[in-house]
Amino acid sequence: MSVDNATVEYATSNLTVVQLGSKIGARIDGVRLGGDLDSATVQAIQDALHKHKVIFFRGQEHLTEDGQHEFAQLLGAPTTPHPTVTSRGVKTLPIDSEYGRANSWHTDVTFVDRIPKASILRAVHLPPYGGSTTWASTVAAYDSLPAPLKALVENLRARHTNAYDYAADRTEVARGENAEVTANIKAYRAEFESTYYETEHPVVRVHPVTGERALLLGHFVKNFTGFSAAESQALFGLLQNRVTKLENTTRWNWQLGDVAIWDNRATQHYAIDDYDGQPRRLTRITLAGDVPVDVHGEPSTIITGDAEHYSIIEEVTPRAA
Repeated sequence: MSVDNATVEYATSNLTVVQLGSKIGARIDGVRLGGDLDSATVQAIQDALHKHKVIFFRGQEHLTEDGQHEFAQLLGAPTTPHPTVTSRGVKTLPIDSEYGRANSWHTDVTFVDRIPKASILRAVHLPPYGGSTTWASTVAAYDSLPAPLKALVENLRARHTNAYDYAADRTEVARGENAEVTANIKAYRAEFESTYYETEHPVVRVHPVTGERALLLGHFVKNFTGFSAAESQALFGLLQNRVTKLENTTRWNWQLGDVAIWDNRATQHYAIDDYDGQPRRLTRITLAGDVPVDVHGEPSTIITGDAEHYSIIEEVTPRAA
């Protein structure tokens, strides 16, 4: 392996990692993604993911839904597409603008106990402009907290629920959309909320591989345990603003065939709704994760809902120091 500032080249393959920011983001060149990658390349991708939190691949137009799934299996155990949205695919979850837009900061599927460890997103159809996605490092957000605030949040818990969904948060009748799109959004919301989930997670989780500490927040948070609604809202704003500080983010302008992979245990993301209602479609696979554990070793607690049908719980081996 050779290193030149922001670029890392691996001698075992043609893979090159190009860092995009000091806190988060890297582009990986020289890899044709698929289920036939050798173990050294897979390990290099895993290492880059843990270091940079989100990694991007250009020029993967050859990938099909099956190919995306076969590649995903090299990185972990794919979950079913979603705990409640089961009508729209068997291997992948379509992220389709006709059914809503993820224009709110979130970590994927935090309302269950077994939060996915990673997500793999492939660009299938894009608008002629707009539609980029921004990611934020929740590790950098935690690291930026002053010591007294760290002491507070390390002992806090928050309840996450699917009673609120970003895809439907565009007013009850979609803005300027036709009747068919509005009906699709309402139907998606009904399916999303068809089974109620609520889980109490630590506000600070310890990453099971890297040992880093990260804020576990996002728009599925209902309230902080022991706090009133007003207090929860104020505290959420204080902490969430740390996450989305621009220095903790990276923004990706999609091209057809692009693939993004993010560490769902160390990031939030936001799909920017700036493409005037034009068609936009990507396909997502999530990988089975563990149950979050706080700095004291205490795991998350299920309040309502069994997610066993959605995902196994991954057993994690910490990375050697």
